[in-house]
Amino acid sequence: MPVVCLKHRHWSQPISLTILAAMVLVSILNLHNVVNHGEVRYAFSGWTAPLGIEWVADGLASVILVLLSVLGLLGVVFTGPTSPKALGGRIVHYYTLILLFFSALTGIVFARDLFNLFVFLEVAAISSYALIGVAGGRALFAAFRYLILGTIGASIYLLGVSYLYAVTGTLNMADMADKLPFLLGSKALVGGLLFIFIGLGIKMALVPFHAWMPEAYAYAPDSVSPILASLLTKIALLAWVRIIYWVLNASIVVYGIPILLLVAVLGALAAVIGASLALAQRDLKMMFAYGGISHIGIILIGIGQGNQTGFVGGIFYLLNDAVMQAALFFLAGVAFCHYGVRTIDDIGRVGKQAPWLTGSLVVIALGMVGLPPTGGFFGKWNIILGALEAGNYVSVAAVVLSTLLTLAYFVKLFEGIFRQTSTRLDVQFGEIPLSFKMTLGVTSAAIMLLGLFSSPIVQLLLNHALPPSF
Repeated sequence: MPVVCLKHRHWSQPISLTILAAMVLVSILNLHNVVNHGEVRYAFSGWTAPLGIEWVADGLASVILVLLSVLGLLGVVFTGPTSPKALGGRIVHYYTLILLFFSALTGIVFARDLFNLFVFLEVAAISSYALIGVAGGRALFAAFRYLILGTIGASIYLLGVSYLYAVTGTLNMADMADKLPFLLGSKALVGGLLFIFIGLGIKMALVPFHAWMPEAYAYAPDSVSPILASLLTKIALLAWVRIIYWVLNASIVVYGIPILLLVAVLGALAAVIGASLALAQRDLKMMFAYGGISHIGIILIGIGQGNQTGFVGGIFYLLNDAVMQAALFFLAGVAFCHYGVRTIDDIGRVGKQAPWLTGSLVVIALGMVGLPPTGGFFGKWNIILGALEAGNYVSVAAVVLSTLLTLAYFVKLFEGIFRQTSTRLDVQFGEIPLSFKMTLGVTSAAIMLLGLFSSPIVQLLLNHALPPSF
């Protein structure tokens, strides 16, 4: 695209929209094929696994691919009105990086060996560093901080992979899964797993490795924040899930500590700490970013229960949270680009000038808090049921407490809308661009639709997205 659009910069968005629309269509057809005919395997250059590089489109990967392709398309649609001011002459670079980012996410979803997973994680990370910093200003510092911590995380992950390769002699996930049960006494194995989990923990902004995320999302261009907030940490979390359930036996015990118990505890800490930090913010994007850390924790609580109910609840909540985060940052982008609103102190202007925007926020808040009939409710409900089934009442308490804290910061937000009068006078009048309304409207509607159609989606996950250990 950089060559094609060198003289015709206005072609950048149409080309990107066409590619991502095609990606949506292909991902839906792929999901239909996997549901009806089973997983699809592709060996590069004809070399089958474990010697060659293999991509596998199973049920979980296919569902996630539909999610990321749809959100990618909406993100590019949203970009149109924001690009002249935020991106200036770097529009071609921006769209090139977007396509590179989604190519890398696709590789992460389908990769089935640990080294190629690392390669795609780094391609996604490098493109996201550039996307965050493309607008300049404070975003450059946030991108640099993310680059430093992301590089540390990647190095730690790669060190862990080298340990596992030294112990098992393979990088293929399925082949490694067959060999690991005979190597549980190896200190190199334990060290390798620890490094991998820390490295991916940094990538997914898991507490206490979350320091890079709030500023990166808050200072990124308004067209970039929804894409990164909805997908970047979720895909790293998916890689974590793959290793725990597809490489390790989920019931593995290391030095007397069940690995799933550790996952649930880390999730509980992230859920409560993230929501608490969100409550303390006044900047809208910072509040939403810290809230995202909390929801990563809730997903991990579901994943860490070790039963079908909790696992499916966690994955279903991941789908919902990706949509909700996109909607939140679309809303924050509209509030800033059209009304100049950045903080709770000025948000009263939105309530007066755009009641429809307030209506969208109500729908998003219902989903984030987890109230029916939104998808957020059914995701949290299944996570709680999974925790009760496992007898893990601490996890239940963490979900409930984080939900109350989430409710508190949304109450704070609505108080700013309905009770405060903006002290700023630079209101930007005029019609809100159609692309703003469409992207926010589609994601808000999706929050409700995921709840109304939760039963068939959960059944799809139960039938086609469970790990082999179930």
